[in-house]
Amino acid sequence: MAAVMQVWWLRSMLLLSFTYDTSAFYVPGVAPINFHQNDPVEIKAVKLTSSRTQLPYEYYSLPFCQPVRITYKAENLGEVLRGDRIVNTPFQVLMNSEKKCEVLCSQSSKPVTLTVEQSRLVAERITEDYYVHLIADNLPVATRLELYSNNRDSDDKKKEKDVQFEHGYRLGFTDVNKIYLHNHLSFILYYHREDMEEDQEHTYRVVRFEVIPQSIRLEDLKTDEKNSCTLPEGTNSSPQEIDPTKENQLYFTYSVHWEESDIKWASRWDTYLTMSDVQIHWFSIINSVVVVFFLSGILSMIIIRTLRKDIANYNKEDDIEDTMEESGWKLVHGDVFRPPQYPMILSSLLGSGIQLFCMILIVIFVAMLGMLSPSSRGALMTTACFLFMFMGVFGGFSAGRLYRTLKGHRWKKGAFCTATLYPGVVFGICFVLNCFIWGKHSSGAVPFPTMVALLCMWFGISLPLVYLGYYFGFRKQPYDNPVRTNQIPRQIPEQRWYMNRFVGILMAGILPFGAMFIELFFIFSAIWENQFYYLFGFLFLVFIILVVSCSQISIVMVYFQLCAEDYRWWWRNFLVSGGSAFYVLVYAIFYFVNKLDIVEFIPSLLYFGYTALMVLSFWLLTGTIGFYAAYMFVRKIYAAVKID
Repeated sequence: MAAVMQVWWLRSMLLLSFTYDTSAFYVPGVAPINFHQNDPVEIKAVKLTSSRTQLPYEYYSLPFCQPVRITYKAENLGEVLRGDRIVNTPFQVLMNSEKKCEVLCSQSSKPVTLTVEQSRLVAERITEDYYVHLIADNLPVATRLELYSNNRDSDDKKKEKDVQFEHGYRLGFTDVNKIYLHNHLSFILYYHREDMEEDQEHTYRVVRFEVIPQSIRLEDLKTDEKNSCTLPEGTNSSPQEIDPTKENQLYFTYSVHWEESDIKWASRWDTYLTMSDVQIHWFSIINSVVVVFFLSGILSMIIIRTLRKDIANYNKEDDIEDTMEESGWKLVHGDVFRPPQYPMILSSLLGSGIQLFCMILIVIFVAMLGMLSPSSRGALMTTACFLFMFMGVFGGFSAGRLYRTLKGHRWKKGAFCTATLYPGVVFGICFVLNCFIWGKHSSGAVPFPTMVALLCMWFGISLPLVYLGYYFGFRKQPYDNPVRTNQIPRQIPEQRWYMNRFVGILMAGILPFGAMFIELFFIFSAIWENQFYYLFGFLFLVFIILVVSCSQISIVMVYFQLCAEDYRWWWRNFLVSGGSAFYVLVYAIFYFVNKLDIVEFIPSLLYFGYTALMVLSFWLLTGTIGFYAAYMFVRKIYAAVKID
């Protein structure tokens, strides 16, 4: 059910472009390409990736065969930030045309000679478990893995073949301290024949791109002067070893096989989108939803009944002159809206949180509708960057109005702080990490012109919009607090141990983290293990649950604090509401230790650097959600009681 719902969203958007009318509407980036018999199907290279190093490299950073003219595709912002460098390759593939075996970059049937330095580099990349990523008609190549398992239901225990796919293909493999290179690629391309009229030529559409990588040593490949070759039969060949201490001679070869498929063009991404176990994902999310809504319902009932009782007691009028002595949260009514320390920084952080909230909500919703599908490379990250810039007007407006409510006066300085505090931290960390990536000559390093473009977007789009929103927010009437603030602050009694700030963070973070930690695993897998993430319907549901749980837990925590006669709730509630970010950090450390095989310094630095940015952003997001929920709650309860 879940898999059908998720894939249906993507199909519905792709089907907008799947029509025979020449005046059809096409979703940008996902329009189908029709091929005729023997039309060239271009094979392009994207990059080399490894989950062990987290450093992508360009395809031609290794001594692969090169075409006569190397042409790089003009990438969008998201592709550049992801480290994609799409470039043409010398593979000659024609639609529905078989090729037994062809030799690449060979002159007069002479093998390719790798120098000692090149051999050492190739061997290093193989031992670091690098994958090669190619695309054909914008479809990424996938390696077919056939796993066999015993059938327990049958008496003879026949082995069932379970077919799985992994993204890209392995550069090579190691065996007993020897290193072998996959120098032969068997391409298997599937096409769907389009129904045409009798007097028209058949058209084809590519619907799947697979590869079977093989390692075949030089002596086992028979070549001729026409750049054709003959593969050894059966298992009579030995793999092509790469000795990093000397020169190596080898052939780069490939073969092409075409198969007709019933899969239509609109469904061609199903193979890639079902690489993860969606069924387990579905049951895990349902389990989290049920538990969180059950706990949320209990919390809501308890807090509502308690509040009704408190408000009834506070508003009870006695005929006796000696009225009941005030106690509990009503006792601090004269201090509860007293402005906190550093109101400019608090409002700036909350403004950035509003900016993040608007950006994330729109991105997830649009992606859920299928408009940011994996076929539009880099569209998700590009959309997120531009939306964050344009959402600065909302962040500035909310920060400006809150700053005025907190008796602030320097609105220009507050607007500058809002526009630069969080983005400045993000840019600073990314710049430092980018310097290390530059040192490794990785394609993941953001080029200098792109960094200049991002700075221009920051100071040319985001900063003016934040100032504009801050100006109108500061001019607007401040939030109307229901009670007056006393001139002299009252003394705060000594607090119990469980009212400690760090204890509150631990307590408040459990419920929101429990609502989303299942989804966190799939997000981390997509980021750090180069997997596709497309379950945005699940993510939207989890985001709604996260908003509800953060709001409820922040209300409970601020109620306990006010009942303890501690009116300094502004900063504390913002910090405590973001407590689930602490658990995200703990989970990131657990994922690093148990799921990833990273041992070098720079990959570890990259992981924890980008994880720190994720934790900071998540803390701002959840802290902002909890703060505004608690602020509305406090205003509501003090407006419901009679204050003399």
